[in-house]
Amino acid sequence: MLHHVSGVSPFSSLQCLIFFTICLHIAFNTDFDIHVKLYKDTTRSLSSECLGSDRPVISLGLSDFALDIRMPGVTPKQSDTYLCMSVPLPVDDEAYVVDFKPHASMDTVHHMLLFGCNEPSSTENYWDCDEGTCKDKSNILYAWARNAPPTRLPKGVGFRVGGETGGRFFVLQVHYGDISAFRDKHKDCSGVTLHLTHQKQPLIAGMYLMMSVNTVIPPGEKVVDADIACHYKRFPMHLFAYRVHTHRLGKVVSGYRVRNGQWTLIGRQSPQLPQAFYPVEHPVDVNYDDILAARCVFSGEGRTTETRIGGTANDEMCNFYIMYYMEAKHAVSYMTCTQNANPEMFRNIPQEANIPIPVKSDMLKVTHGHHEETKGTDKSSLLQQAKKEEEEILDQGDFYSLLSKLLGEREDVVHVHKHNPTEKAESDFVAEIANVVQKKDLARQITNHDERDNTILVRDRIHKFHRLESTLRPPENRHFSLRQPKHGEGSWEKGHTGDFHIEEAVEWPGVDLKLGQVSGLALDPENNLVIFHRGDHVWDENSFDSKFVYQQRGLGPIEQNTILVLNPSNAKLLHSMGRSLFYLPHGLSIDKNGNYWVTDVALHQVFKLGAHDKEPLLILGVALQPGSDRNHFCQPTDVAVDPITGSIYISDGYCNSRVIQFTPKGLYVMQWGEETSLGRARPGQFHIPHSLALIPDFSQLCVADRENGRIQCFKLETGEFIREIKHKSFGRELFAVSYVPGGFLFAVNGMPYPGEAEPVQGFVMNFSTGEIIDTFIPLRKNFEMPHDVVASEDKTVFVGDVHARAVWKFPFLSTGKGGGGLNLGNFFASHKGYSRKGFDRLSTEGSDQEKDEDDGTDSEEECSAPPPPSAPSSS
Repeated sequence: MLHHVSGVSPFSSLQCLIFFTICLHIAFNTDFDIHVKLYKDTTRSLSSECLGSDRPVISLGLSDFALDIRMPGVTPKQSDTYLCMSVPLPVDDEAYVVDFKPHASMDTVHHMLLFGCNEPSSTENYWDCDEGTCKDKSNILYAWARNAPPTRLPKGVGFRVGGETGGRFFVLQVHYGDISAFRDKHKDCSGVTLHLTHQKQPLIAGMYLMMSVNTVIPPGEKVVDADIACHYKRFPMHLFAYRVHTHRLGKVVSGYRVRNGQWTLIGRQSPQLPQAFYPVEHPVDVNYDDILAARCVFSGEGRTTETRIGGTANDEMCNFYIMYYMEAKHAVSYMTCTQNANPEMFRNIPQEANIPIPVKSDMLKVTHGHHEETKGTDKSSLLQQAKKEEEEILDQGDFYSLLSKLLGEREDVVHVHKHNPTEKAESDFVAEIANVVQKKDLARQITNHDERDNTILVRDRIHKFHRLESTLRPPENRHFSLRQPKHGEGSWEKGHTGDFHIEEAVEWPGVDLKLGQVSGLALDPENNLVIFHRGDHVWDENSFDSKFVYQQRGLGPIEQNTILVLNPSNAKLLHSMGRSLFYLPHGLSIDKNGNYWVTDVALHQVFKLGAHDKEPLLILGVALQPGSDRNHFCQPTDVAVDPITGSIYISDGYCNSRVIQFTPKGLYVMQWGEETSLGRARPGQFHIPHSLALIPDFSQLCVADRENGRIQCFKLETGEFIREIKHKSFGRELFAVSYVPGGFLFAVNGMPYPGEAEPVQGFVMNFSTGEIIDTFIPLRKNFEMPHDVVASEDKTVFVGDVHARAVWKFPFLSTGKGGGGLNLGNFFASHKGYSRKGFDRLSTEGSDQEKDEDDGTDSEEECSAPPPPSAPSSS
């Protein structure tokens, strides 16, 4: 209460409110200014020519502030220079970028990119971006080119920074194209001002890439289809734009959502038209268990050799991009699909997907750079034409301005625009969309050596600009920047280093745990590492008789806890169980509910255990009685549980050669498999089905067929054989296999037989192609008989060894410059027929760009002759 003071008029209620507000604002800004002063003290000094840089952080109210990010007065020395600088986020807690204001002119700056990350590549005032932008994974927040207008993100859409999950630094990358504007030696202070808020934003945008990786187009073939399909397994997303991409042989690309057998069109377009993002005509939502499907139609007419997927102008691509938004609490910023999960369903694809879209000849000239008209020109004219076309390519609008317009001004409405590219009357809105992220093939056959440097400069600008699109991805995207296997193990070129590599975490203390024979590993729903070991029991030549009956019952069950739950970061024991339950533990898996599924080869049984239950929830098989009927097992090896249906799959085992399916309640459904016949093992035959990897994304079950040294994959629903993965480097035995969503398959093999050279090691494979991406061995101790392998979604791998009685941890290490991301250049390098010669250095960040044709030759796929029969070792 305010009391009346003599001579002073009393405050009205409104005056009180105003007075209180002013005081609060002063208090807030006093604290904020103190923070800014501390921030300014640690900010690098800028050139006096950089107007406005003396106030890098400006308060915009109680919850909002502006951050000025500028180049610190630089003068590029040569054309096509990429310079980077970093600015720390001036607050510790979580914030959202909701607006951008660029400060640049096309007279000096070609384009700018703004990244978010936790560790810039340099601590210098500024640096050459060839050193990289960030040491860790980065995601792009903003893109500007050619005097684009200020970005206006739709209401409710923002980019999360700071806090526990957001980046702590902004890294500005500026491309200075033609430096003739710097003849006066002035200093450039281009940059961007960010509007940030602490208010949470409800919507986050992202991109879904569908891409074929194995398509082969025979020469002269009139129609070739490339089909892609994946089950969607996340929270709902709302689709609002799409883009198609092929090279010259593509006729039409179509994308669909398939729900309950009904096909709903997302978008359909000719890839020979400007490859822009077009709005989805009727907004489409995608829910859990829907299928996203796409088809590219090609023609091999006019070609005299096979055409494969690759990065050169004479290779092909089949890409369908989808832009979407999700609720912030469920948002995933980048997803990919490179499989065909259900080829049979494409029999029902709408007929429109098979009908090419007519394209006028003048549009083809625009798209492909007037190749026909340049055949008779001299080389200098050709170079000038290439430069002119490059300028046309790079005259792009602001990527997020497109997002803003597509999402619309109202937060609950997505504006719909119908676009017919053959009509002359296009709205300004559609014209802007048609100009975004447009790619043209500028491959040129210029042979004059004197002009080669200039030609390389033109191409360098083109390839570097493609980074704008290729870096539009967040840290959690699937990594296809794949490291090559050793020379002779695939189509990689010798000496080329990839972007990802797997190595032992040498500081991880788990390798020194005191364990029995380690037979099984798994990760629980909290991503904790679970170990299944044999305590003081061992499996040796005295364990079983000739009829597989266990001979050491007198020892009693294992008195130690056989199931250990560890913190995967520091190997600290969190929980243990399994005392007095098992005789000879073998396989371990964990279902989506956290239940443990284990096998005991001595008991010939399979158990389902609650994580904290003392008694089994379900027991399959008869204790200590080997058999081969529906109620008995013979040394069962592993279990896999379908997370969708709950169906149980059991590999059985050392003395049976089958996989058996049961209902979630343990009722027999079916089985498949048979013993290996003399000679080469045929599909569906097993010689110890030792380990299982269930791939729910593609409804497949892959089996480590141990003594046949291979992986066999089958359809979950029918047990029908799909394919075999076998490499010479596997040697005679392949012990275990594991799968990680995102297309990675992991495996471990056995020790070589006397006289054989293939080492015992771990393997990382591309699930789509089966090709080996990387191999790994421990630095501490040695693999003796690695028995099981498991990997987390962040690609951290754990291996358990039954003889070494040890567990190792192998994290994925990024060795690329730009952090994680989809690198199509390296990805295609893993496929037959693609070489990375020529201008490889210009495409280190990847995109769907087309590179000059090289003279690389195909390399043979690995295969191995069937090993001679031998007695399997016990484990």
